Amino acid sequence: MLNQLKENIRDKYLDFGFTNEQRKAVLITFGAFIAVGAIFFTLAQGHGSKPISAVVPTVITPIIPAIAEVLIIDVSGRVRKPGVYSLDKGSRAIDALNLAGGALPGVNLGDINLAHLLFDGEQIIVGAPKVSYASGSRGAVKAKAPTASTPLSLNSATLAQLDTLPGIGPVMANRIFAYRKLNGPFTLIDDLKKVTGIGDAKFAEISKLLRI
Repeated sequence: MLNQLKENIRDKYLDFGFTNEQRKAVLITFGAFIAVGAIFFTLAQGHGSKPISAVVPTVITPIIPAIAEVLIIDVSGRVRKPGVYSLDKGSRAIDALNLAGGALPGVNLGDINLAHLLFDGEQIIVGAPKVSYASGSRGAVKAKAPTASTPLSLNSATLAQLDTLPGIGPVMANRIFAYRKLNGPFTLIDDLKKVTGIGDAKFAEISKLLRI
């Protein structure tokens, strides 16, 4: 049966009277039509599909952790653990005192503003020895207010002389005197800002009236 089918197909080709070269040409032409049709079909399928959305790369920016500002505070005097401590910016005197273990029993904290905002390099003296003087004493009578032309020696000034500085009363004069007694002579006028209660405004007011 297979042989008969072959002969039938050959007979149909022969009926057209094609030569071998013509048959090859017909086959090539027919194959070309099929190929072109396949190309058009593929393009049509491509246009009918959904458009491919552009992929936008995500840029990841590294997060740099903020560096917290640290205050270095010296807590000395009559506390359980005197020393130098690191505290966060915005801390107050009570925070430094707590790090130092608190004041020793019987120490009066009345001369320390525990709500005072700390600044870097400050020293807090707890229970500093107080040196009192009589307002009518000989030294107090002779004390004269310093001027820019006759500045006061920060390292040799008496309590009465320190009290003559603008904005410096007996309490602040005692703190300056106690700081000098515990730490030795001042090496710079700027060191006066390490005394508790001497802020930038007060320092600017009195620094021009002082010398080392």
